[in-house]
Amino acid sequence: MKRVFLYFNFFVAILVFACTTSKKYIKPSIEMEHEENDFAKTDPFLTNLLYRYPQYFSNILNNNNKWKAQIIYTQIDRGQNNNPSFTHHYFNVDKERYYYPASTVKMPVAVLSLQRLNELKIPGLTRKTTMITEDGSDGQTCVFNDPASEEGKPTIEQYIKKIFLVSDNDAFNRLYEFLGQEYINKTLHKMGYNSAQIIHRLSIAMNEEQNRTTNPIKFYNASNKIIYQQPLLRSNLPHHPRQIFLGKGFMSGDKLIKEPFDFSKKNRLALQDLHSMLLSIIFPSSVSKDQRFNLTEEDYHFLYKQMSMLPKESRFPSYDTSYADAYVKFLLYGGDGAIGNPSIRIFNKVGDAYGFLTDAAYIVDFKNNVEFFISANIYCNSDEIFNDDNYDYDSVGFPFLKNLGKVIYDYELKRQRKTKPDLSSFKINYAD
Repeated sequence: MKRVFLYFNFFVAILVFACTTSKKYIKPSIEMEHEENDFAKTDPFLTNLLYRYPQYFSNILNNNNKWKAQIIYTQIDRGQNNNPSFTHHYFNVDKERYYYPASTVKMPVAVLSLQRLNELKIPGLTRKTTMITEDGSDGQTCVFNDPASEEGKPTIEQYIKKIFLVSDNDAFNRLYEFLGQEYINKTLHKMGYNSAQIIHRLSIAMNEEQNRTTNPIKFYNASNKIIYQQPLLRSNLPHHPRQIFLGKGFMSGDKLIKEPFDFSKKNRLALQDLHSMLLSIIFPSSVSKDQRFNLTEEDYHFLYKQMSMLPKESRFPSYDTSYADAYVKFLLYGGDGAIGNPSIRIFNKVGDAYGFLTDAAYIVDFKNNVEFFISANIYCNSDEIFNDDNYDYDSVGFPFLKNLGKVIYDYELKRQRKTKPDLSSFKINYAD
């Protein structure tokens, strides 16, 4: 009987520990399965909040089998020593429902590039070091200079800037080639992000074998001496098989193929994992060690600056007025127009392709001491035809994300907090 009592106490202790830690960490999707079985993926709070604004969301709420919107909203409350705690709310979140992640995969690849430099520990090799990409096999292209950089040289820093400022596809491809497919996926899986399959370049027609193979790369110091070189690499990582066919048809050239489009070998990244990655970047000390990227304090500051900077604030590279302030700010601003409130900054990564629209954002209002996370995506392809350039971005997707950001922001303005957050670590001088 004593043994039973001891087992019972041990079980209770485990339950108490689980309850006290579940609010602190947002887990990767592979660890959220039990959590999702405990409560609905759509919780009443977020659903009720959306129903308060039928002028914005009635179409989505009444036809979500069509639009397939998913939302994760995280409230942040500060405690002793400004330490954050998190309360997560979900709407229609389903890790098994595939969406094409588009440019959101650029965020983990950009961060892993900084991590890889720290792992290599080579004297003189930094994000500012000249990086020359060569062509080593069929379909590969080389890069020897970058006129948009201050010194005309391609660097990891320059590629990361382009990724967050305007979501540049070539910049992503070059970092994908630096890291290699195997490193990217093994590292993310080790961190618990098992949904991740980042297995191809963007906006380049390449087959599976070509995407497994990445270019030879050399890094040169200021004296034009090679300090690190990486040969052509081929990934032997097995891809977890998927059968994902969506829609009613797709365009192949000028011809309509009346059969579902095959996403089985496209990139994949669950919304939960994307959200969790962003949280770990913004609050690294608030996630478990195995979820933390291996970055320095200076790396984080650099990332925060690039993630929140507006195109017009960048000097190298510089962008003309065709890139609006909100060009890569879908939540709260709908991806267009000026951002008139200087007290608001959005640290985020967006993606749009094949009718899928996604944004994962940490939004801060320094004047009103407001901060929160929101990640959302929506399927904007009502005719179910892919590659026809007839997507519902402007009529459905962008308004949805803009209004969603506005509604959550307005709620956060009124939400009572016991402790005023100190947001000084996210105040950045963009003129530097």
